[in-house]
Amino acid sequence: MDAGIQPWLFHVEPYAGESLSHFLGRFRRSNHLTPGSLGQLAGIGAVVARWERFHLNPPPSQQELDTLATVVGVSAERLAEMLPPQGVGMQWTPIRLCGACCGETLYHRMEWQYKSVWQCDRHQLKLLSKCPKCEAPFKMPALWEDGICHRCHLTFSAMRTYQKSAD
Repeated sequence: MDAGIQPWLFHVEPYAGESLSHFLGRFRRSNHLTPGSLGQLAGIGAVVARWERFHLNPPPSQQELDTLATVVGVSAERLAEMLPPQGVGMQWTPIRLCGACCGETLYHRMEWQYKSVWQCDRHQLKLLSKCPKCEAPFKMPALWEDGICHRCHLTFSAMRTYQKSAD
């Protein structure tokens, strides 16, 4: 590509507490990109696909975040906030969610994957780790396009009725 020609990309605003996996998936879908093509645009290669699957060992370097930031139009500091804080234990699988939160705004919160978190602090409900109707595990957040179970098509927001109180 000619260095003087820049690709035209749609801006995607991150949500508060959104996981990097979910944000990257939303950005890619808005711009009709694959993980590989986003990595190629940013000049960071195949790491985008790894980050979408929560394979963050080693974590993204400052240089990788800076480079990605120029492509996605979000500061490197904001991208770093989408990663788990240093020293916080993570549970990468199963993917967890709160149906009530997803009914308000559909996005994956990074804190739902913390080992110490098992409930939604906002709704006082236990997090779900699989579809309560068909028991299919949730796909990685980068693939949450429609907010539904990929097997039975129950919406994440409807899953709220299956969540148990954390009390």
